Amino acid sequence: MCRSIKTLRPPMTPEVHDEDIRAAALQYVRKISGFRAPAAHNQEVFDAAVEAVAAATAELLDGLQVRGLPAR
Repeated sequence: MCRSIKTLRPPMTPEVHDEDIRAAALQYVRKISGFRAPAAHNQEVFDAAVEAVAAATAELLDGLQVRGLPAR
């Protein structure tokens, strides 16, 4: 779907930072909305979507269990 979003789970990416999660969320919302930068009247909902996707991504990554790796 969006080739610029990289896999963030271990072992593909050993260290994932908040910036990585937010960048992936931003790319996702841009792709879904069709806007690289939303108009001023859409900025609030755009930013809220990025934050919601970032939170869901962080929750997913925190909950994943990858075989062969110790639980976080």
